[in-house]
Amino acid sequence: MSFAGMEDRTAIETEMSWEDRPLPATLYQMLSDTAGKFPNHDAVSYQIFSGPKDKAETLSWSELLAQTCQAANLFRSLGVGEKDVVAYVLPNCNETTLALLGGAIAGIVNPINPLLEPEQIASILRETKAKVVVTLRPFPKTDVAQKVAEAVRHAPGVNTVLEVDLNRYLTPPKSWIVPLIRPKLENKAQIAHADYKSFVKEMRTQPRTLNFADSDGDRVACYFHTGGTTGMPKVAQHKYSGLIYNGWLGHRLLFTEDDNIMCPLPLFHVFACHVILMAAIASGAHVVFPTPQGYRGDGVFDNFWKLIERWKISFIITVPTAISAKMQRPIDADVSTVKTAFSGSAPLPLELFRRFEEATGVTIVEGYGLTEATCLVSCNPTDGEKKVGSIGIPFPYTDVRITKGTPDGLIECGVDEIGEICISNPGVYAGNTYTEVEKNVDLYYQGTHLRTGDLGRIDGDGYLWITGRAKDLIIRGGHNIDPAEIEEALLGHEAVAFAGAIGQPDAHAGELPCAFVELVDGASVTEEELMEYCRVHVHERAAIPKHMTILDELPKTAVGKVFKPDLRKHAITRVYNAALDKADVAARVVSVTDDKKRGLVAQLEANGADETAIGKVLGGFVRPWEFAKG
Repeated sequence: MSFAGMEDRTAIETEMSWEDRPLPATLYQMLSDTAGKFPNHDAVSYQIFSGPKDKAETLSWSELLAQTCQAANLFRSLGVGEKDVVAYVLPNCNETTLALLGGAIAGIVNPINPLLEPEQIASILRETKAKVVVTLRPFPKTDVAQKVAEAVRHAPGVNTVLEVDLNRYLTPPKSWIVPLIRPKLENKAQIAHADYKSFVKEMRTQPRTLNFADSDGDRVACYFHTGGTTGMPKVAQHKYSGLIYNGWLGHRLLFTEDDNIMCPLPLFHVFACHVILMAAIASGAHVVFPTPQGYRGDGVFDNFWKLIERWKISFIITVPTAISAKMQRPIDADVSTVKTAFSGSAPLPLELFRRFEEATGVTIVEGYGLTEATCLVSCNPTDGEKKVGSIGIPFPYTDVRITKGTPDGLIECGVDEIGEICISNPGVYAGNTYTEVEKNVDLYYQGTHLRTGDLGRIDGDGYLWITGRAKDLIIRGGHNIDPAEIEEALLGHEAVAFAGAIGQPDAHAGELPCAFVELVDGASVTEEELMEYCRVHVHERAAIPKHMTILDELPKTAVGKVFKPDLRKHAITRVYNAALDKADVAARVVSVTDDKKRGLVAQLEANGADETAIGKVLGGFVRPWEFAKG
């Protein structure tokens, strides 16, 4: 059956209920089924370098199953039961896939972003009570091993660290050089509570079939930390049923065993892990992971089209920042095998959509998902009308409701009325979304629908549109301003590649809108010219930015979202220091930290200034301050 619109969605749902579908109950069952059907088909491929002729390692489905069993057996031998946690802090490689699958079969797997700072990694390890951590052996040009060693030192529950050595993917002479220049791990000797072992060496001692009983049904299998635009990570719980739902959607609507998928997104993100890898496991499709850093890897954008030709890719996973980068490179290869490109993580500007479609002949499908829902929620139908800028129609068995607050509580909005997007589907673990119980309070509409914090509307055709982020609203003197209006206006300027709008502190209004932009390569424009552009193109007078900052590069998450906490830190520093300077107070903000309970806190050096004088200047601002420690 095609997926062309709401009628097809309804037809799929009326075939039978979700509970009645004959689907595997566990990840191990799903992987075993596919390995049984397509034992010799390619499952996953990985190349450490981005060249179209560079060495690659491919695992068949039967080999992926065997090595996954070895990983799961290893974790069990280290004391990991169904409720225990295996964390991994890794770039993309085949061992990352094995840690993910083996960890979720043996216990609960916890992928962690290797770009996080040691204190954040340690906080997650303590929150999830991780017993085992899989991470890199020290390797040139990366500090992952060093950061994890520091994090483990502050996570006493970790008893084993399993190291992955990327040197095995290299060929001579590079593989000869790495042992000579490999960084030393100074903190390793200080971690008395954790044993360091080789992940691959220990795996190879284990049987290639599962030597313990698989789970007898649905259970929590993954912990994913949020790391989008909201600051300090929270930890979301994912059950087998959510993984299987995402896999089933990919197989039913997109993939067969004949598809080849290019996935340069990181394997600590739900999109790569659940939407792509689980869909491949459900369908038998082949996934290619280029370089440890995916899109961030050296030469990936320069070689992207040649990699598509090499692997005969039929499906591309992308994000707006990556599409923009691709459009700055010529299409220098045969890309005729590509059928679909899926874009998520952020709204796609119309002009970028058109440029990509004209250059490649491939239509981009925009979709929507979130960590708290085990990812997939909606997408523009692959075979039907694609409303550019919308996030399409809800997937089968996903119920989306738009709600707004009233004195009597939440009520549902009408057609095209903006409110908070609330969702229910097999990926929503109602009542238990986060590991921290208090974070689940007031998180659900009618006890069943996850309140996403995203603002949106549903049009008359059933298409869902995101209009803003509830927690990103700029509140100017009690007036709510949607930052998307400012960002969309700025993105209409030919010199602007990316834009982020936030509320900067103001002693009178609480917040005033300000904007940050990253320019297109080679473009030239002044901040005052962009301010003037906003005065014309931002239609709501109160939303016109009061300050504009051009940065060489906007801070972004690993999946291409503008990272607004860093922009807020930048604005707090600038505004507070300007206020102190105007008052002739010598103190200065030297940093802004993210406190889990208080939010962003300005850290000051007194420079001889009196605390009372500082308090008089900064007391009018909402955001707290304190003297920097040490």
